[in-house]
Amino acid sequence: MAGAALTALPVTSANAGPDGTARIDWERFLGEQDLVWQRIPRAWYEGPFLGNGFLATAVYREPGANAVRFTVDHAEVQDHRPQFGNEWGVARLPVGRLLLTPVGKLTGVDLRLDLWNAELRGRIITDRGELAIRAFVHAEKSLLHLEVRPTTGEAAFKLEFRALDAVSPRTIREPPPAALQPNPKPVTRTEEGITLVTQEMVAGGQTATAHRTRKSHGRTEFLLSVDHSFPDRTAEATVKDTIAKASPALRSEHQRWWHRFYRKSFVSVPDALMQSFYWIQLYKLASGARAEAPIMPTTGPWLEPTPWPSVWFNLNAQLEYWPVHASNHLELDPIPRTISQNQQILVDALRPEFRADSMGLRRSTDPTFQDAGFVGSPLHPSPDPEIGNLPWLLHNAWLSYRHTMDERILRDTVFPVLRRSTNYYLYFLRKGNDGKLHLLPTYSPEYGVAPDCNFDLALLRWSCRTLIESAQILNIDDPLAARWREVLDQLVDHPVDAGGFMIGAGVSFAKSHRHYSHLLAVYPLHEVNWEQPESRDLIERSLRHWLSFEGSLRGFTFTGAASIAAQMTRGDDAVRYLREFVARFAQPNTMYFEAGPVIETPLSAAKSLQDMLIQSWGGLIRIFPAVPAAWRDVTIHDTRTEGAFLVSAVRRGGRTRFVRVRSEAGQPCRVRTGIEGPLTVRGCSRWSVRDGVVELGLGRGQEALIHAKGERDFTIAPVRITEPARRWGLPALPPGGSAVPVDLSAALDNDGLSNEFTSRDGDFDGLGNTYPAAQLPQTGSVTDDGVLFEFHNGDEASKNNVVAGGQTIAVPAGRYVKLHLLAAADTGNVEADGALGYADGPVPVRFRVTAWQQRPQFSESEPVATTLMHTPAGPVAKQVSIFHQVVDLDAAKELSAVTLPRTGGPRLHVFAITLEKPK
Repeated sequence: MAGAALTALPVTSANAGPDGTARIDWERFLGEQDLVWQRIPRAWYEGPFLGNGFLATAVYREPGANAVRFTVDHAEVQDHRPQFGNEWGVARLPVGRLLLTPVGKLTGVDLRLDLWNAELRGRIITDRGELAIRAFVHAEKSLLHLEVRPTTGEAAFKLEFRALDAVSPRTIREPPPAALQPNPKPVTRTEEGITLVTQEMVAGGQTATAHRTRKSHGRTEFLLSVDHSFPDRTAEATVKDTIAKASPALRSEHQRWWHRFYRKSFVSVPDALMQSFYWIQLYKLASGARAEAPIMPTTGPWLEPTPWPSVWFNLNAQLEYWPVHASNHLELDPIPRTISQNQQILVDALRPEFRADSMGLRRSTDPTFQDAGFVGSPLHPSPDPEIGNLPWLLHNAWLSYRHTMDERILRDTVFPVLRRSTNYYLYFLRKGNDGKLHLLPTYSPEYGVAPDCNFDLALLRWSCRTLIESAQILNIDDPLAARWREVLDQLVDHPVDAGGFMIGAGVSFAKSHRHYSHLLAVYPLHEVNWEQPESRDLIERSLRHWLSFEGSLRGFTFTGAASIAAQMTRGDDAVRYLREFVARFAQPNTMYFEAGPVIETPLSAAKSLQDMLIQSWGGLIRIFPAVPAAWRDVTIHDTRTEGAFLVSAVRRGGRTRFVRVRSEAGQPCRVRTGIEGPLTVRGCSRWSVRDGVVELGLGRGQEALIHAKGERDFTIAPVRITEPARRWGLPALPPGGSAVPVDLSAALDNDGLSNEFTSRDGDFDGLGNTYPAAQLPQTGSVTDDGVLFEFHNGDEASKNNVVAGGQTIAVPAGRYVKLHLLAAADTGNVEADGALGYADGPVPVRFRVTAWQQRPQFSESEPVATTLMHTPAGPVAKQVSIFHQVVDLDAAKELSAVTLPRTGGPRLHVFAITLEKPK
């Protein structure tokens, strides 16, 4: 069953009583969402992943080796020299790798990531036998537990931990600064059966790893712990103690935590792809986040080569944590705590003349906001005065307050810090000849500088409005309140033109741009929203114009578009944008990358799905506001909304049947239920209906059930799947399929791609020119004329093609009718001889492939064609292609190898090979 498709559950699997109490068969339901692997994952974006917000591991084949890698990463492991900046001085640092090396040659896997138990289990298959494995990262302790049970032929397998040097993964783009003293090499020793690896740090503190192996009755148990301490040197003692005290109850403790976690809320939709994606994101979020853990950097707690080894605050960190609110998982939210604990760093991030009354947040920092330099200022020379990052992060903290109504968040964090971040804005306001307050030129993230920048105008409006409301809640008579009201009364309107929201005054939105910084007033701030009739045309024009520019659109472009469409109550558009994100960008394990791992985008897609099912901004709970027409049945249960309400609702046959609301804080409650006809309300004696909105007078701890008169079925259950989909992971190719992709990962030797951030990464043609990675397949494969090619478009600086130089490439032995080549020549067309390795000897074969800047010359097709070519000086408008060429084979003979031609100039570049079996 490991490779089965995502299928429907009968409604009877989650029967409930007449009061709607859910009795969901959680193990079965989540089992339907499990990821499976029946092909060996080649990289972090294909393989299983485990974690607990601190310790984390990703599992995939060791590149170029006959081994399986378990990465060993820890969210707190970083450098502590902020004077060298976030890319080096306070960057995340690698810990090590655990290698499982079999006796025989790796031939396959049969693995399942069990979401319910947060455990990886299954088999690693070789030509000498099998290794049954079970692995988990303990939910509450820094412990990786791996159990291996080999068959006889694999009894001599090896497990080896390899420590890595403590140097920033930014090295994939450039060398470290010359003045940055390297950290010492890690030191390994063994004490009382425990191996200790200690990494001392130049800045002080240490990272320590301890591991222990025990064998008994054909079973090998491996335990590993990591800790980081700064400035103290206590990590070594901590990991020794953690290993020594590990008990047999580890697995049951771990499972109890995860079972409690999942039960806090429930979502079920009839679209198997979206339903499983959503639950995998909740698993991912709980693997990567804890309220007590560091704010996640771009990679999450996992760490791979990346030019961005730190936390980014001009979108990434905010999007990472948006799903925690509606999913009722505030235990995963570190943002309010982190802001509260590090306020002096936010003061020191500004130039001295602003520190008396202001705070700011640099674009990218470590998880405590440390970095070199100052937040930009329009009054000082700066190419990108980006000053809105702190108020945007505070919006997350405000949402945490609104979803819990915990006044401590408001009093201790949101109000005092927002007050200071707003003061920073006030330095840059000027009264214009029109009598309006105007903002000096500031930076719209990733686009450019403009006066009256819409990004900052939206945040300033939200800040002043929120400060006034907060002061009223906290009974604070603030002397700045009059100034906040003045700003709201006199601040210039948002600059707009025929395309909708501009970047700022005089700067139209005029190029492909992945970021929705100019649309922040619409989403997530809702300062301009769809329920304002006068704003609808502006919102619609802006969304359409933003998406009309291809070239730099990325994954979070489409998740942002989905959430805006959901605000517009357009469920079909919202799900179309989500499906476009999945089709173009989501990797086999639901991870996402640009130049390196970027975790926020798939997590924000989970928020987009939540926005389709429930919204609660503006003091109104909207039930099923943007459900696609095809989703006739939907269930949500204990979804958390603003006002600290837990909401359950069921849609059956295209109609909302009932809504249940539980109040945790006794706040005013307004619900647009969407229920047709006369209503019955149970459990609440004070209620009214006006214009389709139910107003409930609920006290703290009280609950109301709203339903149509005559409704009797209040079952909360998983809905029946009407849109099946294959499982996430790497399921087996379809039975009887004729396509056999060849694994080229060990042979890749050229980087022919570069991203929009550095066109100098890679060199396809020997002249420094490359394909634009953003316009090539992002999802690990490309299909042309029914033929599947496994395509490598991974991290910055990773190899992605083979330069033909006479190499012999082993292929799965068998009889085939065609060899399909995904390839391109560089400086000219290639016509050269290679060889086919048949069982009875090699046979010469002619390879004929067109140069990348030309149209097909040898009857190829063009499955990949771009509108840009990257040069060392930047992108130029020029189509470059990768071609699909077909070579006929002798199906009467067994093929076991292909020898590529020896090409010098021009050169043949092979991106993928797929063999076709006889029909």
